[in-house]
Amino acid sequence: MLLSREKNPFFEHGEAEYFVAEHGGQVVGRIAAISNRLHNETHGDRVGFFGFFEAADDQAVADALFAAAAGWCRERGHDVLRGPASFSVNDECGVLVDGFDTPPALMMPHNPRYYVRLLEGAGFVKAKDLWVYQGGSEARYVPVPERLARGTELIRQRMGITIRPLDMKNFKGEVERIKQLYNAAWEKNWGFVPMTDHEIDHLAEQFKPVVIPELVPIAEKDGQVIGFGIALPDLNVIFRRNRSGRMFPMILKLLWALKTRRIRRARILLLGVRPEFRGKGVDAMLYHWIWTRSGERGIYWGEAGWILEDNPAMNAGLEKMTFKVYKTYRLYDRPI
Repeated sequence: MLLSREKNPFFEHGEAEYFVAEHGGQVVGRIAAISNRLHNETHGDRVGFFGFFEAADDQAVADALFAAAAGWCRERGHDVLRGPASFSVNDECGVLVDGFDTPPALMMPHNPRYYVRLLEGAGFVKAKDLWVYQGGSEARYVPVPERLARGTELIRQRMGITIRPLDMKNFKGEVERIKQLYNAAWEKNWGFVPMTDHEIDHLAEQFKPVVIPELVPIAEKDGQVIGFGIALPDLNVIFRRNRSGRMFPMILKLLWALKTRRIRRARILLLGVRPEFRGKGVDAMLYHWIWTRSGERGIYWGEAGWILEDNPAMNAGLEKMTFKVYKTYRLYDRPI
């Protein structure tokens, strides 16, 4: 479904072509060349993208794949090739450059160390680093820092902000509320691409079977949604045990693990606040909620991110919660 031009709503505003590299009758690499109209309209540039990159440790293979993607993008008027982004920054993106010794969390890429050498050997240079944080401990519950707990209570009292869990009985209505906030909360971020209504609906339907309402806090003031967060159990804990490659028994194991609360890890996918409420502690209230509700479910470790390396507010907020950077992903650019 992800690669389907008929089923993925990305293709309502984008194009892509898929290439494979072969040598001696064997497939030794793959890449997607991507043209995203919404990105170019938002940023006023002519950036094309590459994604779904996999290659053997062979510079000639990588060069051939990048040349194919660059040529396709150049034909469509792009003057820079950026990636990896599969298909955009709203999907899996970045190449891992630091933190290879830990497994990937849900919806995060992982790659061999030599990918960095292949990209830089092909003339790519750093466009932006994406930082990923970890906090807590898989072995035991670490209490919320006392300063954060006190601060969030003061903010609640002074500003009259309330936090509540996602209402699964009104899932469609909740998605509509998040739609109104999502693009406003991220619009000024570097590389941001707005999501269409269809894309948000599509993503929500994918998340619905595994969402835990208590881990999707909604912040409200005077009845208006002003912020939200989305944390999901790290389903990769279960997927890593799938040695057979068959999905049917794995889905049953996944559902059983969720039901019996056997997953001890979570990933905070999104956390956003309306621009007029930033810097007022609403993000701290959302983090506090996720932290405490996760602990109640036996989830003691969390990954948060990614966060742009030059987003001081979000990075400072996570550091105040004693979260630490443990992985770095990178987006690369090359003129074409």
